[in-house]
Amino acid sequence: MKHIYYGDGKGKTTAAVGITVRAAGSKLKVLFVQFLKTEFSGERHILSHTENVTLTFCPLELKFTFDMTEQEKHQTSVIFKGIFDRSVKMALTQKYDMVVFDEIFEVINAGMISEGEVFEFIANAPASMEIIMTGHNPSEKFIQIADYVTEFKKIKHPYDRGITGRIGVEF
Repeated sequence: MKHIYYGDGKGKTTAAVGITVRAAGSKLKVLFVQFLKTEFSGERHILSHTENVTLTFCPLELKFTFDMTEQEKHQTSVIFKGIFDRSVKMALTQKYDMVVFDEIFEVINAGMISEGEVFEFIANAPASMEIIMTGHNPSEKFIQIADYVTEFKKIKHPYDRGITGRIGVEF
């Protein structure tokens, strides 16, 4: 089945990590793919030591998309396109039971990965493959194809008061 965790509220990646742990604990093989995160995101350390979970590459440094120049966006999009393409190949050839695409809607909306390519994979993935997608503002076609759609709505967040993300809580 296909899951979407989206919205402006906190907890989308946390939910994706939770279902990853649940699946891995049930002996399912999980491919965890992250975009717009670095190798230093806290969940990566524990997931890298979790049996049945494979993490894909993340850059060591990365700016928010709104802080990137056009050249930086282009360079980052090349990296993310490679990560996506390799992930799709791995998912299909190594027969993963679950694939998580964390922040996939962010890179689609930023024009870094083709919505059509992602949708084609999601729509044609093996029926036995559980697919988790997170981010902001998925298009209606993703909402329609998904089996689970959960919106995370921000009511209040410390970032609104100028408090930056904290290690172990926001990343």
